[in-house]
Amino acid sequence: MDKQKLWLLALCFPLLVTGQVKQVDFDSMVSSLCSGSVPYISAEEFGNLQHSSGSLRILDTREKEEYQVSHIPGSSWVGYESFAPKRVKAFEESDTIVVYCSVGYRSEKIGEKLRAMGYKNVYNLYGGIFEWKNEGNTVVDQSGMNTEKVHTYNEDWSVWLEKGEKVYE
Repeated sequence: MDKQKLWLLALCFPLLVTGQVKQVDFDSMVSSLCSGSVPYISAEEFGNLQHSSGSLRILDTREKEEYQVSHIPGSSWVGYESFAPKRVKAFEESDTIVVYCSVGYRSEKIGEKLRAMGYKNVYNLYGGIFEWKNEGNTVVDQSGMNTEKVHTYNEDWSVWLEKGEKVYE
């Protein structure tokens, strides 16, 4: 093996061992889908915000079937294809709103709509419910009970969910 290949292997080995290559791939996938037009909030920052903010609104922008399998505690379903402004009409423009979906694309689009409606403090949960669950956070089913199930949209998208039980139809 030549020196260049050994150098590359030595550089990449720690990433391979720790699983960071998959995170790099995940980050690349998210950045290829999302423009960043809605500021991101990390799972850790969001977790901290949940415990400190009284005017926090958490919006699930996935389809109803996905939401019913599991969602982030305290979130409200607003949908993507069926999103309607009337679902958020009771919100104050100053409320902090965190939107999420599976990985961030759909929530970014709904976040853009919310910002256009005048909401100023809108954040997109980086990596969506997949990253939330991969970081070890809780999701609940439609009756509010903790669950390991996460709807992954389809089998192809399920590769991005590392923790939890993958559900797709």
